[in-house]
Amino acid sequence: MVPCRRSLNTAFSEKELTILSTAPHTDLATQMQGRLVTSADSDWDAVRQPFNVTADLRPEAIALPRDADDVIAAVAYAREQGLRVAAQATGHNAKPYGSLEGALLVDVRELQDVSVDPAAQRVRVGAGVKWERVAPLLAEHGLAALHGSSPDVGIAGYSLGGGMGWLARKYGLQANSVTAIELVTADGRFARVDADHEPELFWALRGGNGNFGVVTAIEFAVYPVAQLYAGTLFFGLEQAGAVLRAWTALLPDLPDEMMTWIKLMRFPDIPDVPAEVRGQAFTIVFGAFLGGEEDGRKLLAPVRALGPAVDTFAMAPPEVLGDMAMDPPDPLPYLSATALLDDLPAPGVEALVAAAGADSGSTLTMVEFRHLGGALARRAPGAGARASLPGEIVMFSLGVPQDEPSARVVQAELDAVSRAVERFKVGDYPNFVEAQGDARGFFDEDTWARLRLVKALYDPSEVFRGNHPIPPADVRSIAVRA
Repeated sequence: MVPCRRSLNTAFSEKELTILSTAPHTDLATQMQGRLVTSADSDWDAVRQPFNVTADLRPEAIALPRDADDVIAAVAYAREQGLRVAAQATGHNAKPYGSLEGALLVDVRELQDVSVDPAAQRVRVGAGVKWERVAPLLAEHGLAALHGSSPDVGIAGYSLGGGMGWLARKYGLQANSVTAIELVTADGRFARVDADHEPELFWALRGGNGNFGVVTAIEFAVYPVAQLYAGTLFFGLEQAGAVLRAWTALLPDLPDEMMTWIKLMRFPDIPDVPAEVRGQAFTIVFGAFLGGEEDGRKLLAPVRALGPAVDTFAMAPPEVLGDMAMDPPDPLPYLSATALLDDLPAPGVEALVAAAGADSGSTLTMVEFRHLGGALARRAPGAGARASLPGEIVMFSLGVPQDEPSARVVQAELDAVSRAVERFKVGDYPNFVEAQGDARGFFDEDTWARLRLVKALYDPSEVFRGNHPIPPADVRSIAVRA
């Protein structure tokens, strides 16, 4: 057992000692500077709640470490007790975990260190840091990170799964801009890995999610972007077919510097939604162009010619990208579906509009399409396990049920959208998959085999449970790599 970091005779009051003597997992609680939360605590439900509140995580306990030493203690304790270890920071993409019965959840939300080196164009953050803390700091120095659509998303989890954001067609997945990762391994060892130190583990972490250790900090490259041409075009939902056809026609000729998305979006009629869109439905085109306004306007001219009701495009600092997608900032119940597509031709557009357009009767909050290609399709030298993404478009659809009957309706509507694009599907992007399944489908055969080999080398007993699990290879098949 890891030596106790606090003396029971001096660190706790008599009342605290009485509570500890009757509380479960007391040994671990006394070894940590941070808290250990169990079902006996009044805030158990609040602490265990992930972003998608339809997920019901019920681990044996939740460790809230304050530093890497706390993580080491938690991993060692779990091994001794025969518990699996699952890691979490902001609670996104937690539903694939299932209940987490028989697992210790190590929630790293309190690891909040942030350091920015503008000269080196490097950032190091604790594993609990969200993009909302980093993007404004970078903008002050004319820099931008490869963050995604929501400032509420945690940097570590986003990066370990791939990380596809506004600048991805130019700079690729965030996972491949990661320069170093600090973590606690299955044998309780703290390690800092990079291209030169334990390179196989470094490779596997960048795309293998939380299957190889509990990450405590992550370092990554950022890029010089002082201004860009970015904004939205709002059309009526009844224009979805025309806008989708115009948008898909643009895609083959767009430069890597231009990232565009399109959403069929229904805004709920609730006070938190701005009055000008509350209760209304739109087809929205989003764009971010690493270039000037004149060139950006030319690239978007065929879509703009359809006459948007609202046009917010302008030159702006990159920090505006954080809220541009209008993702919800607070936890909510939702169901979703996703797919990587090789195309969305006219028949697919027609089927989609029939499933989710203005006359479909659909209640889905959002059906989103993002352009892929560019650097997302290229395997960069030194890339991690999630080196690229197949296809030209990624679809993500989402509905917000309020009860069991509405959940059945939402699921049927999601299924209808999935059927509309099924013939064009070429895979899935794991950061968008919120269901349990076989993770091998996220990788080609060689990458899957290599990931399983790294798992066998670093975690043969499967101490760590990722949200998309990677099982170890059969140890008898492991050979020394050349």
